[in-house]
Amino acid sequence: MKKRVILVSGMSGAGKSSATSVLEDMGYHCMENFPVQLLSALVDMIEGSTDTRYNSIVLSTSAKDFPEFLHILTGCDMDVRVLFLDASNEELLHRYKLTRRNHPLFSSNVCHTLEEAIEEERRMFQSVKDKATYVIDTTFLTSSELKNKVQDYFSLSNKPVFTISFISFGYKHGVPMDADCMLDVRFLPNPFWEVELRPYSGDDECVYNYVMDKPETKEFCARMISFLDFAFDRYVKEGKNHFTVAIGCTGGQHRSVSVTNYLYNHYKDQYHCFKEHRDKQEIYHD
Repeated sequence: MKKRVILVSGMSGAGKSSATSVLEDMGYHCMENFPVQLLSALVDMIEGSTDTRYNSIVLSTSAKDFPEFLHILTGCDMDVRVLFLDASNEELLHRYKLTRRNHPLFSSNVCHTLEEAIEEERRMFQSVKDKATYVIDTTFLTSSELKNKVQDYFSLSNKPVFTISFISFGYKHGVPMDADCMLDVRFLPNPFWEVELRPYSGDDECVYNYVMDKPETKEFCARMISFLDFAFDRYVKEGKNHFTVAIGCTGGQHRSVSVTNYLYNHYKDQYHCFKEHRDKQEIYHD
């Protein structure tokens, strides 16, 4: 089996250190801010070492060094995966103000305001994100949710497989930044306007049946499945490891949850699938 190297990068404040800590707890040998000048020597050590610590390596790097890391690592006979951590500019600004830490671009005297530093770093990462195997948007994630995602994606007990995340969301709360494909289901009949259904969600049978039994939903799902079948097959052949499908309605409570549940149930026996209802409210019924 090939030795595995995970290259962790992303926006400062988006959770790189947290993700690296989770990977370390999972059994990976982690190195943060490893000097790019020593990377060739490290690769030689990984390839030639019998030390089991070098079977599963995590390297955390900045936007500046990422291209060189990726260039050297992809030329090696190893299982190389890229994890990119992202978050909205507003959330990153909020986190920095809470922690009162300096942005890395301050110390290098590249930028002089926090807003400018975030924008400049995002520009530096513009091409990096496209090369990522997995993108995790931490804007709305708790620390435990981030941990679960990292554990699901990088479990050492599983062989590399094509994985799919189905995420429901509400447009009024903002769109998921890590979506590879976004489906807008706001044109479907809305259970919100049915008084008896409004308090429930797409996880409840009454709402799910209301949404999924509509003729327009059935036609939409048939066309959507045909497209996704083709796309997933092609992504597998291209060697892509993970794909995120985001399904959005107005509030993320009824239609998007129902369709997300439908897609998850349809594909869970074909692929390794994950499901998340980002904006669904927890409602308790008597």
